Amino acid sequence: MPEYQFVMLGLTAWGASFAISQIIVRSQKWHGRLTHDHDLEGVQKVHTAAVPRIGGLAVIGGILLGLVLFQQLFPGQVSANRATRIYVLLGTSLPAFLAGLIEDFTKRVSVRVRLAATALSALVASLALGATVSELDIWGLDTLLTITPLAIVATAVFVAGGSNAVNIIDGFNGLSGSAIIIMAAGLAAVGLQTGDTFVAVLGALVIGATLGFLMLNYPSGKLFLGDGGAYFLGFWVSEMAVLLLVRHPELSAWQILAICAYPIIEVLYSIYRRKFVRKVSPGAPDALHLHGLVFRRLVFKYVPRDASRPWKRNAMVPCFIAPAVAVCVAVSVSLGHSTPASLAIVFAQVVLYVACYGRLVRGRWTAGRNSTAGIALDAEVEVR
Repeated sequence: MPEYQFVMLGLTAWGASFAISQIIVRSQKWHGRLTHDHDLEGVQKVHTAAVPRIGGLAVIGGILLGLVLFQQLFPGQVSANRATRIYVLLGTSLPAFLAGLIEDFTKRVSVRVRLAATALSALVASLALGATVSELDIWGLDTLLTITPLAIVATAVFVAGGSNAVNIIDGFNGLSGSAIIIMAAGLAAVGLQTGDTFVAVLGALVIGATLGFLMLNYPSGKLFLGDGGAYFLGFWVSEMAVLLLVRHPELSAWQILAICAYPIIEVLYSIYRRKFVRKVSPGAPDALHLHGLVFRRLVFKYVPRDASRPWKRNAMVPCFIAPAVAVCVAVSVSLGHSTPASLAIVFAQVVLYVACYGRLVRGRWTAGRNSTAGIALDAEVEVR
């Protein structure tokens, strides 16, 4: 498949997603009572107006219609077998997507149910596409993964965790969307390096569809991704990672982790901070994520309030975070070919995250005894 065809595939997905996004926004007076995010006072809420939070429909629709349109415009460029596998992957994503979408409509689907639905999607993908990780370059764990049932369950846990991590970072206009595009581009680049055009096609589709949604989401926040969209995109990118590892055993699992590290570090640190520092449930919502601190510490300090554009500060958060994520992904793709190198890149990202978190909370670089506890407790005071 020529390189320009990947661009054309992404453009068709972009066009389809953008069209659906426009339809959602322009028709909201009929469905807004069900689809608007009316809760503007929640601890994680920073937007000022109720808008539709079903952007996931545009993303999944963009991938589906974009692929169909591309096949019509360029017959034979995507083989029937490859197209069938893409449709199967879309089908396996439905439990994760629908659980999130129902939550967007009802606000009554627990995190546990959404995680279970995403794990179910991963289980179906394992059976339908052979997307089951059997090696992670971790001594001891790799031995257990030679047992197929354990490998399938472990893959489901990894995919569900990755999907939830994307939902965690979905807090500001363009943040999760830009992170998805960067990570998908990194995974697609690795796919091209290994000659895996199937994973590259998956990347082109999700990049295009996400860009189409972002045209309405960023910067003004006319449309939100919602839990359905966040879980779907997290599932799609997680499956790209799994397929790379399954189809190319020579790849280091740590390189794939390094490419997807940002949302994973965010969710793992949040679990640690809530459970062991604040002594609350790991699933309890709060405003102490890194993106929340960037908003309050950096954006409020350096970006003046604009009454004519109330979304301006919200939209500045990705401008601080996305470039750092892009640099980390670029380094991971170009230098993370060996396990020692990719391990070092993952470790460097963890150190960078914790150091920046401490800096944002205390206004200075922190180190030493009890610094982590101080970080979390000081943050709770600062953001309220």
